[in-house]
Amino acid sequence: MITTTLAGSVATQASVYFDGKCISHTVTLADGTRKSVGVILPASLTFNTGAPEIMETVSGQATIKLAGSAEWATYGPGERFDVPGNSSFEIKVEGEPYHYICHFG
Repeated sequence: MITTTLAGSVATQASVYFDGKCISHTVTLADGTRKSVGVILPASLTFNTGAPEIMETVSGQATIKLAGSAEWATYGPGERFDVPGNSSFEIKVEGEPYHYICHFG
């Protein structure tokens, strides 16, 4: 477990997507940097991006296919993947929930 002291704010209202299969909270740091911390329950989902994103895996495992790619890749704890802005990615979570930190921009 990584503990970090941050100056900023955490949205108390959760963002809930895909009928509750993905739940996250937005964290805004003092410098305006925005991140989300969340969990994806077992499902196959497609996410669209506005800004570029770095998805950091905290626990669990997910299989990812970026838009325009024919290949799937699996990510586990300590691994991350980059998603371009104005794009999308497919994600498959099987078994245990997938916990992540999404770094925007």
